[in-house]
Amino acid sequence: MEVPTSSSSLASSSSAYSGSGSLTQGIGQTTQSNLFTCQGGRVTNMGKIMSTDNKTWILPGENEFSTGTRLFDLFNECAKITPGSLNQIDTSKAPVIEIDADGEIISGFLYGDNYFELYVNGKLVGVDPVPYTPFNSSFVKFRAKRPVQYAIKLIDWEENLGIGSEVNGTNTFYPGDGGFSAKFSDGTVTNNLWKAQTFYIAPLSNVTCVTESGTNRNSANCTVPPTSAATAYALHWEIPSNWYAKGFDYSSWPAATLYTSSQVGPKTAYTNFTNQFGNAQFIWSSNLVLDNVVLLRFQGK
Repeated sequence: MEVPTSSSSLASSSSAYSGSGSLTQGIGQTTQSNLFTCQGGRVTNMGKIMSTDNKTWILPGENEFSTGTRLFDLFNECAKITPGSLNQIDTSKAPVIEIDADGEIISGFLYGDNYFELYVNGKLVGVDPVPYTPFNSSFVKFRAKRPVQYAIKLIDWEENLGIGSEVNGTNTFYPGDGGFSAKFSDGTVTNNLWKAQTFYIAPLSNVTCVTESGTNRNSANCTVPPTSAATAYALHWEIPSNWYAKGFDYSSWPAATLYTSSQVGPKTAYTNFTNQFGNAQFIWSSNLVLDNVVLLRFQGK
């Protein structure tokens, strides 16, 4: 159920905001309950919300979880796959997903907080098997031609749909955070050579704290959290329909920002396989906490 909002406060915030995003306020409407269930995991709902410019936005973001192929589990408590090291996983059982019939087999290790989708050379390879929690990690094998064009959608899932927050102890509106790391056998690793663009920023107590310069959407100055759901705002941008295509021009996107392991706080699903992730770094857009839907692009070797 959508939380009633103050038309005066929304109008005030809307008139003060001059950026390119679409503005929403408060909690969205739940349209699907329990997209995925797992004992001990957070509730994975989806929803929608309308912005002041009369656009409808999918919450927490459009995704292919229900229809995409789920990637091979490296660590997944929901599937009772909890190895202490790679020695306890038979990666030969991972299917080879064909992208290019005349390509070569490339493998990879992936860890996302919370959800990711992997596209290669313009085609969906697979989706994260667990959209929210408990934290998991994946292994993938695909056949593709070099240089590989990687495209990854990241979603920091939310319990409070529309305001980018969740329950954490006594904090009902904890903003949560993200983080993504991957290493592929073609030599590709996540680092600041990747491009990262944000398409959903929340929760915001005042949307004017978000600044824009070219395609750079920066929420670094948004340090004062909202005090209630009704006073929480969000900014949304439309995702280009062909963002994952081989020929899509992402050159103007900002560079990915690097984050330390302590900032991301990776769980056992990652730390049991640090040797496999090797020199791959944790990346996201410029705000690990407030940026909730982030697209990554990179051309491999």
